[in-house]
Amino acid sequence: MAAASWYHRDISRVVAEELLAKAGRDGCFLVRDSESVSGAYALCLLFQRHVHTYRILPDDEGLLSVQTIQGIQAKCFRTLPDLIGAYQQPNNGLVTPLLYPVHRARQAADEDSDGEDGRGSGHTASAVPTWGAGTGAWLSAPIAGRTHISQQLHQRLQEQVHSSPASDFMGFMAEYLNHHLQLDLEALRHGHPQLRHLSTALVTACRALHRRIDFTLAGLETLARVFDPPASPRSPAREQVSPSRATTAPNLELLLNKISTVNHLLSSLEKKVLKSLQETVSRHNLALPCVAAAPPPTAKPLAVQSFEVKVGKLQRAALTVDVESGTVAITKKGSGSPEETIPQDKILQLIKYQSVQSKVRLVYDREPQRSLSRDFVFPNARKREAFCQLLQLMKIQHSNLDEPDLISVYVGTWNMGSTPPPRSLASWLTSRGLGRTQDETTACIPHDIYVIGTQENSLGDREWVEFLRASLKTLMAIDYRVVALQCLWSIKIVVLVKPEHERRISHVHTSSVKTGIANTLGNKGAVGVSFLFNGTSFGFINCHLASGSEKTHRRNQNYSDILRSLVLGDKRLSAFDLTLRFTHLFWFGDLNYRLDMDVQDILAHVTKKEFETLLAVDQLNLEREKNKVFLRFSEGDISFPPTYRYERGSRDSYMWQKFKPTGVRINVPSWCDRILWKSHPETHVVCKSYGCTDDIVTSDHSPVFATFEVGVTSQFVPKKAPGSDPEPLACIEWESIEVIVKTASRSKCYIEFHSYCLEEAQRSGENTSQSCDIPGFLKLAWSAKSLPMLHPILPDLEYLGDQHLLLSIKGVESCESYGECCIAMKSMIGSMAQQFETFLFHRGEETGSMRGWMKVRVPKDRRSTRERLYEWISFEEDDAEPAADAPTCPKPPLQRLRSRPRSLPEAAAGYTNPAYFIFEGVP
Repeated sequence: MAAASWYHRDISRVVAEELLAKAGRDGCFLVRDSESVSGAYALCLLFQRHVHTYRILPDDEGLLSVQTIQGIQAKCFRTLPDLIGAYQQPNNGLVTPLLYPVHRARQAADEDSDGEDGRGSGHTASAVPTWGAGTGAWLSAPIAGRTHISQQLHQRLQEQVHSSPASDFMGFMAEYLNHHLQLDLEALRHGHPQLRHLSTALVTACRALHRRIDFTLAGLETLARVFDPPASPRSPAREQVSPSRATTAPNLELLLNKISTVNHLLSSLEKKVLKSLQETVSRHNLALPCVAAAPPPTAKPLAVQSFEVKVGKLQRAALTVDVESGTVAITKKGSGSPEETIPQDKILQLIKYQSVQSKVRLVYDREPQRSLSRDFVFPNARKREAFCQLLQLMKIQHSNLDEPDLISVYVGTWNMGSTPPPRSLASWLTSRGLGRTQDETTACIPHDIYVIGTQENSLGDREWVEFLRASLKTLMAIDYRVVALQCLWSIKIVVLVKPEHERRISHVHTSSVKTGIANTLGNKGAVGVSFLFNGTSFGFINCHLASGSEKTHRRNQNYSDILRSLVLGDKRLSAFDLTLRFTHLFWFGDLNYRLDMDVQDILAHVTKKEFETLLAVDQLNLEREKNKVFLRFSEGDISFPPTYRYERGSRDSYMWQKFKPTGVRINVPSWCDRILWKSHPETHVVCKSYGCTDDIVTSDHSPVFATFEVGVTSQFVPKKAPGSDPEPLACIEWESIEVIVKTASRSKCYIEFHSYCLEEAQRSGENTSQSCDIPGFLKLAWSAKSLPMLHPILPDLEYLGDQHLLLSIKGVESCESYGECCIAMKSMIGSMAQQFETFLFHRGEETGSMRGWMKVRVPKDRRSTRERLYEWISFEEDDAEPAADAPTCPKPPLQRLRSRPRSLPEAAAGYTNPAYFIFEGVP
């Protein structure tokens, strides 16, 4: 049947409640897909300003029934429309009969600005599934209805013709839709599912393909026979029967057989040629030239680097860093020998001044038993960062750790414009060009992980991977290993790691999502990779969103579709928002958000390098400020010019006019290519560079890069076996939790607790109190009695300081989530309960807030810890004294959430966002 207007597919609970609230009448209803049970539905019904949600579940035979109705015998129905029709009658167990369907908004046909898409990627019409209904009730529709179906399909075809080069093929399909579709419908109605008329139309349309395959197949067979073993004189000659001569009447089965044969020949030809040549060498005792195996490449040793600095007000000196020997030498200007040489194990702390970006303080041990601190001022901030990076690397190389605390991650994104890349990608892979770039002294330090995302990449998958590996091998003298490759048409993501890290990578998952025409074509969409690096989870998403200055809403919808549909990370966390499943999530690609400004004004600001003015009208920034996309993500400061749309062959001018058959399109210069990230609270991640190249000109986009310093955890090995003594293990205790969620429901809720430090997920009791004083929002509270005490699998402070808890607020009746959050345990460790505050997320939307009091108790003999390699670098000292009962674990100060994003104006009197109600003191 045609899609029922009350069926809204996979919209979120929040969107469903907003639609019902907008309708406003008791008895308004809609049906959506269930978020908690695959293949089930949720019936949402408005009554007395509150939304009641009922689950519709299929049984083993596919019959549908409404659940959670107390005291009412469950009724079973074959189809969803039958069920809805029955519950439009009174006295069926619902709070009110289903009276007024809330219709799904129609999506207008939406042509992409580049001619790549022909239809919006929002929630398109789809037939309602008819569990157990055989051929479906829609086949019993009257002839007039089926004629209407044919007209609809023909109209969709017409919308695609203008952007398709296959006009002849479209003609065959139009003939089928106009004259033969109804014949197939009639046959299907009478139990004949062969679609004979469609098969005939496809055979006619594919005749040219038959001929082309025959031509290719004949050539491949000829080449294969060249390398066949010589036939015995007594053997009869084999007759070659080409598939094209097997029958004179081409059909679809024959076409598929031909394609299969071509596939088999191509896959076996290389093996056959190799075997033939090897036999020739063996048979004739041909001595092949002896090629000595090349030794594995070793990383280039880092050269000794020297930095000119000021010491005090007038004195000048040179700081010389020798990473290999592990020393820092201080030499006064004019002196031939170092004044002082400091071994790396004597360096205690490196303090960066925030007020003076080029200043640093070095704290180190000096005999006998006293420390000394000295301040140095570099020529600029980039030189200071290079010095700090070299000292960090020196500490890492000379540490005695078996597993790293800190790794460097490179992320690159580039829309290649469907043209081959240049011979060298050196500037891209070494983060050189415009913006915040690497200093020349550190540009060729190899990163631990390289993640390369491309769009409109015309190279073959294997060819592209090998090209990247060869490029890195030339630059870094390291043979990087492939962790994963995931492709969706011309959208590709490649993850490469140093050989020594290969054993540390596990649980690799890949996924892709199409967001092109009607979410069925992969010209737009996303590819993703996730994995564990020892005990730290990483996620990487490369996407290509809808283009066109006016398509902001569609890009937002693309983002939501990707967030909802990409399958990455631990399956046990699949119910959580994708952005909460990973310790570190990096999202990048051609996001295609544009600048909302006249093109001439944009060009004037670019010429003057007035980027702040342009960033104020950047669509991505504006949408993030509205909490529409990328909630709580971070992005580095943009200090490079817009990366799109350049004239190919140079970076001197933008080609902002695009001539098309329908007229001239204006593509304003924009920062389409972006890199963002989101990490769990109280983890270490620092963006070290963010920029674009200025010498790679094959595409109309410039490649973009970002590098990160990321703290990682190893698989912890306890010093004592758990349970080896009677002392109690660590425990997580809750005193209270308060939650405010955006919902029109009055449902009771419970909390689910997930963590890698727990053996299994835990569940609280129902909330002990609730109120809905403010329409559209529900306030919930749990006392200590209804909250479980949690026992981590290991009690050690060093282990627990790296752990996080994921919490999900779920409805008792629907088991669907009202929001999820992440809490770092590091700040909660101690004998006194600590307060936490956080926001709730669900399917990319901010759905509420949570606060509470908790503590993590650690046994006395398990409180030892160690300083991480990234903790010895800090920012300028704070005068505040630490609390007397502070735990031994180094922990950053609790960052209180601001009551409202800085970019949004303060509300004068009313409350506009439920996520801030608790923090604003609403009772």
